[in-house]
Amino acid sequence: MTRPGDTGAAARSRDGGRETFPRPRDGRRGAEPPWSGVPRLDYPRRVIEYVNQLGGGPPRIGAPPQGGDVSVWALSTTLDVVGGHRVTEAHSLLDATERDAASRRRQQADRHRYLASHIGLRVLLGGYLGLAPERVSLVREVCPCCGGPHGRPAVAGGAVHFSLSHSGDLAYFAFARVPLGVDVEAIPGAEAVTDVLNSLHPDESAELRAVAEPGRPGALARVWCRKEAYLKATGTGLALGLVEPYVGSAPAPAPVEGWTLADLPAPRGYAAALAVQAGPAA
Repeated sequence: MTRPGDTGAAARSRDGGRETFPRPRDGRRGAEPPWSGVPRLDYPRRVIEYVNQLGGGPPRIGAPPQGGDVSVWALSTTLDVVGGHRVTEAHSLLDATERDAASRRRQQADRHRYLASHIGLRVLLGGYLGLAPERVSLVREVCPCCGGPHGRPAVAGGAVHFSLSHSGDLAYFAFARVPLGVDVEAIPGAEAVTDVLNSLHPDESAELRAVAEPGRPGALARVWCRKEAYLKATGTGLALGLVEPYVGSAPAPAPVEGWTLADLPAPRGYAAALAVQAGPAA
């Protein structure tokens, strides 16, 4: 779990193509991911209908999302080949900022996860933009808190909005025509509940205290993913703390004015959430 001050899915695809969760209402079939304990959830149809699986082979990406639609992809960052590109050859695809960030990961496993997730991001963005992965130009928007050049990651030109999150051996990617944020987190240990309990909205803290102790880490993961997805979508990150907005710990997120929040399917031991701007892009 990313904590204040830190910087901050998932199955091997059978054919490297597009494996999906079945659509929740219209009965169109998709291949069941080899995860156990994945919940069947009903989302607002214009937010998310299924999670695509990015594997080792080149993905069948399709057209970029339109209107308020969102495309969500998941990746196992343990793969040696992502979207048809070897992780060992990642430096030829990434820009100087990404290469520098990778070099600062001291553990080989952490570097591999970072490189795999950023190859995945470039493969998917390139597919939506009609560009080779190495030709995707990534920039930073203006920070809404201080005006500095370290706001939300973005594509030069703003043709599509995206968000990337990784935790443990998983990465989630989300794409839309409007600002959005995605977050995936491994269910934390009991000590994490103690660490952050008083940093949340007072009502969220009270809700978590009311949950039986064995269930608190999972409830905290729900709160954290929803909140961080929103904070990533707005570009503020953790700069303003974790009190606002109130997102709740119940099975369904609390409403947040101007945004649509939804929990996403995730493998056992993880939680994931999505925040999408409800109105037109800024």
